[in-house]
Amino acid sequence: MRPIVVGVLAVAVVAAAGSARPALAQASPPGATGLAPPQNQAADPQALLKQIEQLKNELEEVRKTYGDRLAALEAQIAAAAAQQAAAAPPPPSQPPPAAPTASSKVFNPDVAVIGNLLGTAGTNTVSPSPSIEFKEAEVSFQAAVDPYARADFFVSFGQDEASLEEGFITFPTVPGGLLVRAGRMRTAFGKLNPLHPHVLPWPDKPLVTRNLVGGDEGLADAGVSVARLIANPWFFLEATGQLYRGDQGSVFHASEASDLNYLARLRAYQDVSESTNVDFGASFSMGHNDAGVTDGVDTGRFTTRLYGVDATVRYKPLRRSIYRSFVGRTELVWSRRQQFDGVQPAFGYYVSGDYQFARRWYAGLRYDRSERADEASVYDTGAAAVLTFWPSEFSQLRAMYRRTRYAQSETANELLLQVQFAIGAHGAHPF
Repeated sequence: MRPIVVGVLAVAVVAAAGSARPALAQASPPGATGLAPPQNQAADPQALLKQIEQLKNELEEVRKTYGDRLAALEAQIAAAAAQQAAAAPPPPSQPPPAAPTASSKVFNPDVAVIGNLLGTAGTNTVSPSPSIEFKEAEVSFQAAVDPYARADFFVSFGQDEASLEEGFITFPTVPGGLLVRAGRMRTAFGKLNPLHPHVLPWPDKPLVTRNLVGGDEGLADAGVSVARLIANPWFFLEATGQLYRGDQGSVFHASEASDLNYLARLRAYQDVSESTNVDFGASFSMGHNDAGVTDGVDTGRFTTRLYGVDATVRYKPLRRSIYRSFVGRTELVWSRRQQFDGVQPAFGYYVSGDYQFARRWYAGLRYDRSERADEASVYDTGAAAVLTFWPSEFSQLRAMYRRTRYAQSETANELLLQVQFAIGAHGAHPF
C-alpha cells in the first residue's frame, strides 16, 4: 500500500509544478529579465497553495478508496483461510489405528464365554439334582463368513463332557426374501426351545418342556431352515419351515435315513402401544419315535406329532424403561405319540409373569402342569417363585423356590441358587 501512495504523491507534485509554471510566465511582462513585481508575487503562492490543497484532498480520497478495497480483500483472504483451516483436520501426531472392517475378523471371530453355576437345596426323590454343579459353560464363536453369510458356533462344556450345542451358517440375502440356515440348530418349536439356557428367565425349564419337548436339553438336530416374512399391512408375520435328520433324544428317533423330522412355525408380532407389544406363535413338528426300538432293533414304525401355541406380552414404559417392565408368557403343547398300546394324547402348559420393580431387580411367578408323553394318564404340577438381581449386564444372581407334585403323589420342595457371568462379545438372541 505504501509504494502506491508514494507514487501517487509524486505524480501529484509533478503535476502541480507543471501547472505552476504557466502561472509564473503569465505574471511576468514580456521582455522582463527579473522577478515579478512584489504585488503579483503575493497572488501566485496563494493559487499554488489552493492547487496543492486540492491535490491533497484528491490524494486523500484515492488513498481512502484503495485502502477500503485493500481492507476488504484482506478480510476475504482471512475468512477463506479460516474456512480452509476448519475444513481440513489437524495433522495427527501419529498415524491413527486402522478402523476395523469385516475382513479384519476373518481370522478373529467374536468369542464369548458364559458360565452357569447352579446350587440346589431340598429333597427331590423323583428327579434329584446335585447340591452344587457347574451346569454349563457356553463358548461362542461368531463372525461373518463373507458379505453373503455369517457363521455361529456354540459349544457347551459340562462338568464331564463337551458337546456342540449349535453350529450353523446363515444366508440372509437369498433371492425371494428368504433367510436360510444350515447346520446343527435348536428347532423353532415353541417359544422356549430355541433359547439357550442362560437366556431363560428361570434356572430350570417348565414341566411341559421336560415331559414333552426334549427335557432339559430341548430339541436340537442337524438340518436346514428356511424362513420368510409375509408382507401385510397389519402386523409382522413370519413363516418358518425346517427339515432335520430326525434324532432328537426320546422325542424323535430315526431308524432309517428316510425318517426325517419336519417342522413348521408361524409367528405374529404387533405393537399395541408405544409401551406394549404382543407376540403369538403356532408350531407343528412330526417325526418317528423310539417306541418300537428294542435292543437296537426297530420292531415297529411309530411316529410322534407335536402341536404348540405360545403367547408373550411385554410392557416397558418409555419414561421408566430402566426401572419398570413386565413380561407375561404362556405356552401350550399337545403331544400325539404312537406306541404299542396306542396313541398317547398328552397335554401340558405353563403360565408365568416376570415384573421388574427396580433398576436391577426382577420378581416372577410360574405355574406349570404337564402330562407325560409315554403315559398321558398321569401328570405333574409345579409352582415356582423367582427373584433375580443383575449387578450388570455381564452377571446375574438368581434365587428360585420350586414346589413340584409328581404323579407318584410325591412332593418336592427345592431352593435353587444360580450364578451366571459372561465375558467377551456375545451376539443378540432372538427376540
